[in-house]
Amino acid sequence: MSLPPSLFFDLAAWGHLPLFDEARPVWQALSELKGYMDRQAYPACFAALAASGPLARTLVLHEGALLDGTECVIEFGDATKGQLRVSRGGVPLDGASVLMGGAVLVGSRFRFGQGVLVESGAFLKEPAIIGDQTEVRQGAYLRGYCLVGKRCVVGHATEVKHSILLDDAKAGHFAYLGDSILGNDVNLGAGTKLANLRFQSGEVEVKTADGPMATGLKKMGCIFGDRCQTGCNSVTNPGTLLGKRCVLMPNTTAPSGYHPASTLLR
Repeated sequence: MSLPPSLFFDLAAWGHLPLFDEARPVWQALSELKGYMDRQAYPACFAALAASGPLARTLVLHEGALLDGTECVIEFGDATKGQLRVSRGGVPLDGASVLMGGAVLVGSRFRFGQGVLVESGAFLKEPAIIGDQTEVRQGAYLRGYCLVGKRCVVGHATEVKHSILLDDAKAGHFAYLGDSILGNDVNLGAGTKLANLRFQSGEVEVKTADGPMATGLKKMGCIFGDRCQTGCNSVTNPGTLLGKRCVLMPNTTAPSGYHPASTLLR
C-alpha cells in the first residue's frame, strides 16, 4: 500500500515543498526535516540574543532588524487574522512581528515570517521557522527542529519537538507534538497527546490493510491529513496516520496504523 503525501495534504500553497516526495511515504518528511532545516538561511539579527535569557523588553522584528518595542505602538489583535499591527513614530511597520518581553530564544537559528506574535513565557530552541501570522502563545515550548506554517497556533503549555505544522494548523492548549505532522487546517483539542515512542524498543511500523510498513524511525508520532480534528484529552499511538477530514473523539486513543479519509474514531 502506498501512502504518499498527496493522500494527506494539499501542498499547492506550502512553502517547503522539497520536504515532501510523492514517490516516497509521507513520513519521509520527518526523516528529512533535520537536514532540511540545517541547510536553511537564518537572519543574523538573533545572534545577539543567543545567550541573553528571557527578553528584557518587547522587540519588534521588521525588515530583518530588531527594534525596541518601547518605541513602537503595538495593537495586539489576533495575529492569525492579520490583526497584529505595529507603528513607530506614527508610521505603520507593515508585516512587523512582535517578540514580547519574557520570551526565551535559545540559539540564533530562528526565522519568523510577517505578522508573527511570540508571547511572554514562550520558550523556543533553535532551529525554528515560523510562518506568517502565526501565534506562539504564553507557555509554549518549541524544542528544536520545529517547522511551522502560516496562520498557525502553538498554544499555552503546548510542547512541539521535531515536527511540521502546515498552514492554519492549531494546537492551542496543553498538547504534545513529537515527531509529527499536522496538515492544513488541523485543529487539536485541549490536552491532545501525540505519543512518539514505543514502550518496546525498535522502529515504529505503520499498520495497513496490506500488512505493516517499516518506517526506519525509532520515534514517530502522528500524521494528520488536512482538516482533521481531535477532541479534548485524546491520544494517538506511535505510528498513527489519519487521512484527510478524520475526527478523533474526546477521551479516545487512536490505534496505530493508517486510518482512511473521513474516519470517525471513538
